[in-house]
Amino acid sequence: MEKQPLPTDVEKTDAGESEVNGYAGEESQQGSSSTRAGWNSKIEYFLAQVGFSVGLGNVWRFPYLCHQNGGGAFLLLYVLLMLLVGIPLFFLELAAGQAIRQGSIGVWKYISPRLAGIGYSSCVVCFFVALYYNVILAWSLFYLGNSFQHPLPWEQCPEHGNVTVKECEKSSPTSYFWYRKALDITDSIDETGSFNIYIVCCLLAAWTVVCLGMFKGIKSSVKVMYFSSIFPYVVLFCFLVRGLMLDGALEGISHMFYPKLEIWADVQVWRQAATQVFFALGLGFGSIIAYSSYNPKNNNCHRDAFTVSFINFLTSVLATLVVFAVLGFRAKNKVIECVVSNLKELSEQFHSVYVDQRLMPAFNYSDPKSVALEDYRSWFKQYGRFVPGNLTDCDLEKEMQKGVEGTGLAFIAFTEAMSLLPGSPFWSALFFLMLLNLGLSTMFGTMEGILAPLSDRFKTLANNKTKLTIFSCIVGFVIGLLFTQRCGNYFVTMFDDYSATLPLIIVVVFETFSVSWLYGADRFLDDIEAMLGWRPSVVYKYLWKYICLLAMLGLLLATTIRMFIARPTYMAWNQEKASEEYLEYPGWALAVLASLIVFAMMPVPVALIHALLQDRRNPRSRDTEIADMYCLECL
Repeated sequence: MEKQPLPTDVEKTDAGESEVNGYAGEESQQGSSSTRAGWNSKIEYFLAQVGFSVGLGNVWRFPYLCHQNGGGAFLLLYVLLMLLVGIPLFFLELAAGQAIRQGSIGVWKYISPRLAGIGYSSCVVCFFVALYYNVILAWSLFYLGNSFQHPLPWEQCPEHGNVTVKECEKSSPTSYFWYRKALDITDSIDETGSFNIYIVCCLLAAWTVVCLGMFKGIKSSVKVMYFSSIFPYVVLFCFLVRGLMLDGALEGISHMFYPKLEIWADVQVWRQAATQVFFALGLGFGSIIAYSSYNPKNNNCHRDAFTVSFINFLTSVLATLVVFAVLGFRAKNKVIECVVSNLKELSEQFHSVYVDQRLMPAFNYSDPKSVALEDYRSWFKQYGRFVPGNLTDCDLEKEMQKGVEGTGLAFIAFTEAMSLLPGSPFWSALFFLMLLNLGLSTMFGTMEGILAPLSDRFKTLANNKTKLTIFSCIVGFVIGLLFTQRCGNYFVTMFDDYSATLPLIIVVVFETFSVSWLYGADRFLDDIEAMLGWRPSVVYKYLWKYICLLAMLGLLLATTIRMFIARPTYMAWNQEKASEEYLEYPGWALAVLASLIVFAMMPVPVALIHALLQDRRNPRSRDTEIADMYCLECL
């Protein structure tokens, strides 16, 4: 495998001529990389990188994993994997993009034509993610539009002829609104159903906003990012202050952070922590490479890697505090209702049937609201099973675990908690506006991971960047209609769980192996030294060659084994039972799932075969290139 050096400053003189104080001016990005546009300031670059890496997963995925996998112990594990795997790989992508000043396709093709397929695979995965990610923005728009009502439409169950709808009565107002009003969901993925016209309109609006934001490349998207990247932090701090004032907030936070060190012995916890690190930083998408390619050559990308990763981690912790403060309030309300209901039944039992006086609690059960939760639980554990009736335990921990992952957190659990707050429409509108902005900044990065590499690779597309942007958004909307069917939520789950996970891990494995072994870790550090003026620690060499690569291979193996051991499942809504249940994917869905993974990875072997065939056709030109390369090294 040939190992040509990365471009030097001499080779990029034309690009440097347009730079002012280290950052490029307003020149157009059309054409080759020699006239490549750049960030107007370091702030713009940080907003873009942070906006892309900080997304919906920080709000609804990280808190769930932290709570389910040992609380404080999971945080320590997450930080460890971030330092050993996340930041080194993040630095690798930043340095590669900044040195070569091209998108993912150009970067890997420059290192070796045989590696060009890695960049194409990144583009395919970015497209898959963009398809379903924008549907989540459409859902957020739908809820945002419905937030300007008082009372909120998901606060109470609807009535038909003075009779409460049974589906809502069996579940909850928020679950009913989400599954029946917003999604009008089918009972399984096999039942397609018609299109949801409201979600179709919201999806069109979401793609329109993305298209307008990307209309002039980074010059237009960064203007939107000034709002979309900063506003979520304002909202999170507002929610944190308000959440800490709620009854049950401290219980929620203490439940979340309580360390359970024994969880470190579970391999699945390591797998989930590694996966979260992987996706939190956006590795493998090509967006990191694309954004860093607009930087000046002397930008300190090493410091950027630590800064962005640190901001990402702090955002996850902040979001976790907010989520569990609010969910603690929701859970506290639930268990208080549970205590009141049980004590009312106990009082009725005492007056209607004979109950041994010794079994009755010492507290004043005739005034249920004055009874402390701890007192009731202590009595129930000791005497509850001996008392006739259907008394139940009121467990705060179990209530905290209900609906705290993914869309269930945002559109059911958190929504229910906000409906209990005074001024609920205001808090609801604020929350969904925050989700919309989080999603938009990530979408801009995802789209840049598609558009920048294609524009750099094909001059025709570079000369028609605006048309390419519009065309990509139209195609994304048309294909995205798949997710607006009544069964669309199940396809979102499929794409989210499988179409991106395995391909992205494989892409990063190829990236790490290519740089550390094929190109050479020492050679790559030499290039970084020439670019920055100082040499990063030799520790990176061993992290890239061994720790990161083995960690990625282990993650890939664990994910693959998990898929084969247990048949993939998805969470479905059973209308008759008015409850969620796990169903296995049917055979055709597994075939689609496998096809998506194969299609995403197909460019890697195709590009390799194509390069090998070209080498056979032009052996002398290849030998000449290698000879020239070694001559340059001798000089």
